[in-house]
Amino acid sequence: MMEIFSETKDVFQMKDIEKIASKDKGISSEVLAFQGLSFCEIIVCGQRAEDTASMSVKEVLQSLVDDGMVDTDRIGTSNYFWAFPSKALHAKKCKLEELQTQVAETSQKKEILQKSIEKLKIGREDTAERGALMKELAALRQKKEQLKAEIEKYRECDPDVVEEMRQTSNVAKEAANRWTDNIFAIKSWAKRKFGFEESRIDKNFGIPEDFDYID
Repeated sequence: MMEIFSETKDVFQMKDIEKIASKDKGISSEVLAFQGLSFCEIIVCGQRAEDTASMSVKEVLQSLVDDGMVDTDRIGTSNYFWAFPSKALHAKKCKLEELQTQVAETSQKKEILQKSIEKLKIGREDTAERGALMKELAALRQKKEQLKAEIEKYRECDPDVVEEMRQTSNVAKEAANRWTDNIFAIKSWAKRKFGFEESRIDKNFGIPEDFDYID
């Protein structure tokens, strides 16, 4: 489609472009879909060939406008399109400069990373001394784990652990005695209310004879 503009150096309406593209130039929808693209861009777009093949002249033209390769303006009630050779050249030049900038930035980042890698390698050379130190480090780590396991065995003798267990025991004992209070209160109420004997209450509710507070 870009050939239409570059050869004629003229301004067109949409209907004119559709007529020229479909008849005079014999441009199919597949070809229109890739007009104005570089070789690499065509390879990428080829992965979407089924989609681009269905593009109309209007859609392709709009994509060229969006990419800045074709200019457009509305005059009265009609839209006009044009793209002079200098426009395409300028667009390609800008794209080239953009890519060159990206290449330069990528090369700079690669150089910085390479220097960082070389710097990190210092002191980590695979020498006999480093090998011996690594073995010693592994042995010390293993010894540390053994000591931790040994300490865990005697954790119950730790004063802090013993104190924590004592406090937990006191809390449990206080809770048990509160429930004992409640049971005695209910038994007393049942004897007064219904005249039940205490032994009968204990038997019916499974309360042991030695049931009492915890000292």
